[in-house]
Amino acid sequence: MQNKKIEISKIKVVILAGGLGTRLSEYTKLIPKPMINVCNKPILFHIIEHYQKFGFKNFIIATGYKSDYIINYFKNKRLFKEVKKKSEKKNKNKFFIQEKNSSSFNIVDTGLNTMTGGRIKRLKKFLSSDTNFCLTYGDGVSDVNLKNVLNLHFKRNKIATVTAVRPPSRFGALKIKRNNVEQFQEKTNFFDSWINGGFFIFKTILLKFIKGDSTYLEKEPLQKISKIKQMNAYKHLGFWHCMDTLRDKENLEKFLKSKNAK
Repeated sequence: MQNKKIEISKIKVVILAGGLGTRLSEYTKLIPKPMINVCNKPILFHIIEHYQKFGFKNFIIATGYKSDYIINYFKNKRLFKEVKKKSEKKNKNKFFIQEKNSSSFNIVDTGLNTMTGGRIKRLKKFLSSDTNFCLTYGDGVSDVNLKNVLNLHFKRNKIATVTAVRPPSRFGALKIKRNNVEQFQEKTNFFDSWINGGFFIFKTILLKFIKGDSTYLEKEPLQKISKIKQMNAYKHLGFWHCMDTLRDKENLEKFLKSKNAK
């Protein structure tokens, strides 16, 4: 596996974009959280462009809440061209291509009240032919070197690789020893060194750890995987910001407008 050339353009990138975003209700009453503008561009597209920068071209956007808003955005932008598939006529799923970047976008409705793990499980038919896939949330941006994360994942050959970052410990905390995640604890102050920054890479065997729609990725699946020592940690010391609240949005926008932003 280590000597094999990694074809980044063929690795699928799943972006979870279906949550209610209740803590940003000032915006999410009308639009889904990943479509909130940050510096005149939806945060979803800041994330997509970061992946494209490293050569990723195959995207799956797992929608739910106000899915039509995301679909209409793609339809109304000249950058994207809708490709109609016979197999998708009877459901809400849509497929777009972006010729400029040779990228493709499967927009898949994964349900209104489905949890993070459940959304991934609903993508089974889109992932079943793959050995590995990337995954991130639709509300976090970073300057993490995705190629380095991918290299670590292939080198260590474990089920999961998570990007570990150092912001306030109100997110999933990680206990790390020699790049191995030994414990995964969701939203706690128990560990204060490293937290879950998203930007995951998984083997598709992850799907076997997810029971159904009510499964949170960050609870039973990742806790089990870390317990059996099958999770890597890529420690990222650079920029990372999650847009969870209005204050987060304002701080992110302020930073991106500053001289410090890359």
